[in-house]
Amino acid sequence: MAFDTPYRLLIGGEWVDGESGSVPIRNPATGDVVGEAPEASTLQAIDACDAAADAFEGWASTPIAERAAVVGRAAALMRERADDFVPLVQAETGATLRVTKTMQVPSAIGRLEYYARRGLEPMDIPIAPASAPSTALAPGGLIGALVNHAPIGVVACITPYNFPIVNMAGKIGPALVMGNTVVVKPALQDPLAVIRMVEVMAEAGFPSGVINLITCTEVPPAEAIVASPKVDMVSFTGSTAVGSRIAEMAAPRMCRLLLELGGKGASIVFDDADMKAAIGGTSSTWSFHSGQICTSPTRAIVHRSVYDQFVEGMGQMASALKVGDPLEADTVVGPVISEAHRDRVESYVAAGKGEGATIAAGGERSDLAGAYVVPTLLADCTPTMTPVREEIFGPVVVVLPFDDDDEAVAMANDTPFGLFNYVFSRDSARAASVARRLRSGNVGINTLQRNPEAPFGGMKMSGVGRDGGVFGLHAYSEMQSILWNG
Repeated sequence: MAFDTPYRLLIGGEWVDGESGSVPIRNPATGDVVGEAPEASTLQAIDACDAAADAFEGWASTPIAERAAVVGRAAALMRERADDFVPLVQAETGATLRVTKTMQVPSAIGRLEYYARRGLEPMDIPIAPASAPSTALAPGGLIGALVNHAPIGVVACITPYNFPIVNMAGKIGPALVMGNTVVVKPALQDPLAVIRMVEVMAEAGFPSGVINLITCTEVPPAEAIVASPKVDMVSFTGSTAVGSRIAEMAAPRMCRLLLELGGKGASIVFDDADMKAAIGGTSSTWSFHSGQICTSPTRAIVHRSVYDQFVEGMGQMASALKVGDPLEADTVVGPVISEAHRDRVESYVAAGKGEGATIAAGGERSDLAGAYVVPTLLADCTPTMTPVREEIFGPVVVVLPFDDDDEAVAMANDTPFGLFNYVFSRDSARAASVARRLRSGNVGINTLQRNPEAPFGGMKMSGVGRDGGVFGLHAYSEMQSILWNG
């Protein structure tokens, strides 16, 4: 299915073609062209940053209630047109219809609505007055204070391909409510729905230059955004390698960073675990967007007494999941984002087999045309194997046995990543104790559910900073202390 209406860049309130032409965006299930994305030049990327800087003072001085109202209007327009977004998001991401209809489009709208509401709540933090003696610096007295959440400036919002409009809404929503202006740069694989979302937001009434949009497949325009002296903050979700490069480029000018990077989540399954819950949760690596989720429990660390039971149950689950056309209602596992990524995922399976792992399920190339990877389970793994140590970002789970709690914690922490881990045990006190020892920004106990008010982010190479809930508003603001005498 092709979406032939033109796609353009937005720079300083003007919709323009890419100076470097356009590139085809392909459906990973079929290889068909979904649409042509504009290819920005480096100069256009610089112009977008300049336009955002020029618009900042006016937008930052707009009352927060008015800013939140415009974000709310954008959310309302998106909700009216949700049915138009679903086929486009599905086609360019390859996500199943179930994921697209329940988690892609509604979640993006919900995030904008959430931050529009939170922007209407008081943001100042009062500080209790403190008595101060007279000094050579200033007269003494009762010193009052409050914390003002001041806008940061121009925020570059750079997002990955797995949840394009959801991730972008989670960045630009709080950034705009807090008075920042933005330069939007979606993933090169599937930028079309983000372009449509920015069109809707422009229609909602944002002043010229408050939102700017750049799409590109080449590195120089993207790096020009990160390197721009007009950019005060980079909010990036994606690979650790790219995040490290962004940090390197931003460091000389102390640019504010919010980085949500790679993950290698551990699913610790104790001997007293509810095995149905443990298998159901861990198998989400296969069933949820074909494993293209940084929070997926890709490493199953299982007590030796239930190891065989777990491997057998996971194998049965893998064989029961339908791999196929994402447009069919009963399909559970659709394609990964591209054939190149399919080849990368399969190379990790081959590496594991070569290093001594047993392919307990899957492992073969799908006979479907398109970028499909069948759910794969690697058993008999050891901590040093390549697929155990590196992020695969596909429907592959590795399984390792352990004998006691200390060994389980050590194995879970034996990774450069630290985004999301999981603990399965009927002993809630034991599970909570283990959770506190895990070096990850998030830990789920007997669940893969998220609390939308909880802060989200990673430790170690999984990132810097936290967003989510009200913490998202904090992330896109600077705490400014205002003090007075009397």
